[in-house]
Amino acid sequence: MTKKRESEAICLLSREGRRRRLRALLVKEMLQIIKDPSSILISVVLPVLLLFLYGTGVSLDLDHLKVGLVLEDSAPDVQSFAKALTDSRYFDVTLKRDPRELREDLEKGAIRGMLVVPSYFSDFRKRPSKIAPIQVIADGSETNTAHFVQNYASGAFQKWLIQQRIDGNMPNPIPPLKVENRYWFNEKLESRYFLLPGSLAIIMTLIGTLLTSLVVSREWERGTMEGLMATPVSIIEFVLSKLIAYFILGMISMILCVAISLLIYQIPFKGSFLALAVISSLFLLSSLGSGLLISSYCKNQIVASQASLVVGFMPSYILSGFIFEISSMPLPIQWITYAIPARYFVTCLQSIFLVGDVWPLFVKNLIPIVFIGLLLFVMTALKIVKRLD
Repeated sequence: MTKKRESEAICLLSREGRRRRLRALLVKEMLQIIKDPSSILISVVLPVLLLFLYGTGVSLDLDHLKVGLVLEDSAPDVQSFAKALTDSRYFDVTLKRDPRELREDLEKGAIRGMLVVPSYFSDFRKRPSKIAPIQVIADGSETNTAHFVQNYASGAFQKWLIQQRIDGNMPNPIPPLKVENRYWFNEKLESRYFLLPGSLAIIMTLIGTLLTSLVVSREWERGTMEGLMATPVSIIEFVLSKLIAYFILGMISMILCVAISLLIYQIPFKGSFLALAVISSLFLLSSLGSGLLISSYCKNQIVASQASLVVGFMPSYILSGFIFEISSMPLPIQWITYAIPARYFVTCLQSIFLVGDVWPLFVKNLIPIVFIGLLLFVMTALKIVKRLD
């Protein structure tokens, strides 16, 4: 009985010692975060700056597209069409009489395209079965913009035709079938409504990966790691102290970014904060695991920061579907995207903000996030050993 009690007492002391060491390490990490300006810079200033850039500087909406309009015909019909085009919020129109006057502007990029209304445009009312063509010349050096010019010009012309028929200025009857477009989840078709939620995934990837990789590398550079190796602190206690401290810092950054998105940029939020907290927590843990794995190989802050950008930020930015559609990528690249946690997080965030709580979708995307996170932690645990080599 005496040996059993001694064994129990030793276990209790051991557990109490682990708790005390973990608590001391957490206090050390929190004090280091408060005293270290780089941690505040990465976790607070950098997310706000990126959010400002994505919310204000990055937009896929093309309003006030600069185009030229060549009027070779001056009939009332032509003037009516020209007014419809200039009144559109999608175009900033430069009027000319000769296409040669706009050639230089198109070559310099001052305009993105030009519309040529031919001299026989007004005669098409006399020929109900025919429509005079409008020539659309777009700057093909930017393919997306060229498509926008063509689609917007075609849409403006079709809208003008319908209005002319309604006003009785066209011999053709109003078509019996009218198509009414409806857009779900993003009724205003605002690109920032899906860009900002997606940017949160990129920001959290950068924070989680960069912070943890830098702080551990900093321990090696300052020589404090050698001191920790000489103490009874175990590898698990060391890793947990880093995870808990920077998990709290990452979640504070997430709360700040969500508040800015909702209050300043007026992004709709149709889901629940509980779902957002659960999904963000699991994703942040996988990002922290990635940073710890990088730090286990890189003992220099410069190398760790470069590795974080290459391994964490760049794949998340390019291969997560945040801006570039995954289905349009080559098939081998699509396979690679399944190993990027941000791919699943972007889908969840956009659903929470624009659709609501769709738990079957969340569970489907959370399983890979958790699996990748566990894999990263296992690889880190196998790599980190308590020795100086």
